[in-house]
Amino acid sequence: MYPTIGDLLGIRLPIPTHDTFVGVGVLAAIAVFVLETRRRRQDDPRLLAVVSGALIGGAIFMRMGTWLQHVDLRANAGLVEQWLYGNRSILGGLVGAWAGVHVAKRITGYRPRTGDLFAPAVALGMAIGRFGCLLTELPGTPNPLGFGPVLDQETAATLGGVAGVALHPSFLYEIAFHAVAFAVLWRVLRHRITAPGETLVLYLAAYGVFRFLVEFVRGNDVAWAGLSRPQLFLAVTVPLLLARVGLQWRRGAYRLAPPPRQRVSA
Repeated sequence: MYPTIGDLLGIRLPIPTHDTFVGVGVLAAIAVFVLETRRRRQDDPRLLAVVSGALIGGAIFMRMGTWLQHVDLRANAGLVEQWLYGNRSILGGLVGAWAGVHVAKRITGYRPRTGDLFAPAVALGMAIGRFGCLLTELPGTPNPLGFGPVLDQETAATLGGVAGVALHPSFLYEIAFHAVAFAVLWRVLRHRITAPGETLVLYLAAYGVFRFLVEFVRGNDVAWAGLSRPQLFLAVTVPLLLARVGLQWRRGAYRLAPPPRQRVSA
């Protein structure tokens, strides 16, 4: 059972820490999405269905994306058990959101690309949501550089870590990545990349590379060849994203437009 915000603050409040931050992250992402639709003057009512598809698909795959962990299906949790108690997967949520958007577009007939609307929204939502992981999950592997959270005996016993040893603050690394990505997407690329939808591709490719590397200090179980399950998934998907980026680069999709001129008042 996850600790609550009340536990962390010494106050008894029945608010789940992890789910609270995920919920706040989702609300922040929706707010940024709405701001982007207004800025880009995209007011098609079918966008509501597109966002709904992203949320539903993301929620399903986040909860069920880690279900098939064993080749022997009998060794996996039941569907209901997985939904209620299984591990949550950020990567699964991203895949589910992508699939949900495309299903919603197919149903509603909405054809314009929406990646530029989602990119800054997802980055901000991920930065906020990862605070829930930071406060409730084992931070990472022992850090030979000596900085990072040090678990006491009680917390180490709860989270399965080692007491008295500095650990990599891996979730802080992720929060910093997504915060910087949001700033770059919001302040720079949203104004200057003119190819529709490509800011989301760039963000996901960058996150895929970053996540593959940070997994080495996350402390997740090794699945095969020294790699964790997220790394095995990324070893397949990241090359596809990078190939897409390379192809679009050759086509000139990432030529930056001049920055917008600032109005000077008389």
